[in-house]
Amino acid sequence: MGLSDVEVKKQIDHMIAFIDQEADEKVDEIMAKADEEFEIEKSRLVQQQRQKIMTYYERKEKQLEQQKKVQQSQLVNAARLKILKYREDHIQNMLNEAKDQLSDLHRNKTRYNALLQGLLCQGLFQLLEDNVIVQCLKEDVETVKSLLPDVMATFKKATNRDVKIEINETSFLTSDTCGGVVMTSATGAIRVRNTLDARLDLIGKQMLPEIREVLFGQNKNRKFLD
Repeated sequence: MGLSDVEVKKQIDHMIAFIDQEADEKVDEIMAKADEEFEIEKSRLVQQQRQKIMTYYERKEKQLEQQKKVQQSQLVNAARLKILKYREDHIQNMLNEAKDQLSDLHRNKTRYNALLQGLLCQGLFQLLEDNVIVQCLKEDVETVKSLLPDVMATFKKATNRDVKIEINETSFLTSDTCGGVVMTSATGAIRVRNTLDARLDLIGKQMLPEIREVLFGQNKNRKFLD
């Protein structure tokens, strides 16, 4: 005996309900899987972007730190150069003051004449020539002439040699020279600068380390003292 139309319809409705239920469960499963995958991908993307941001700011921080070090180094070097310039200017001012004091020696004829005689003698011993030409300030010509006999006698006594000294009366030391003499051999090949300016420059260079130490203290970075 076959199924009635009502029974067939019931079975069909039951099958449709079963299929709908399975479809709904499948949809729910797919949606749950999709949500899970979405959360995983979202987390991955968020972590990836967070890492990029952290890397970017770490790089920026390192760049800023490097810039800070460069700027600090530049400021330290600029300050060091400024201090060195101040010190050198101070030393130069002292040497200029010393030069001004040397210029005042002309007022003390006794001291200046003795100094001039010593410079002439020293020049002769440096040259060791038979013929010497002396250049001096125009106002010192007569003083030098008066000193030559004693100077030549001193040289003769020490070396047992005669020397002929000629004063250059056509070309004189410039007016900004503090005094002293320039002595040359007859040919001009040998030249001795025994001006007060030249001696001051020489002493200044030789004593520069000692001057710096007296004025500014010992340099802690200096390894050798000679």
